[in-house]
Amino acid sequence: MRPATVNVMRMEPDDLFAKRPDDPVTQLIRQDIDHLSVDELEARISALQGEIERCRTKIKNALNHRATAESLFKR
Repeated sequence: MRPATVNVMRMEPDDLFAKRPDDPVTQLIRQDIDHLSVDELEARISALQGEIERCRTKIKNALNHRATAESLFKR
């Protein structure tokens, strides 16, 4: 099975999340970060990197689960 490919277009954050104004990611993107210190910004980046990794793990597990299910039905 080939890995899934994702077509990524360059979009503005408002375009990506315009349909879900209450979405936490939308709220996060719109937050004013001008008042944050360097330490606060670094902590924010670290937390976001952790969330990115959590999302990637979820995607990987979902793809593995799907591949397993597809292989069972091909028998």
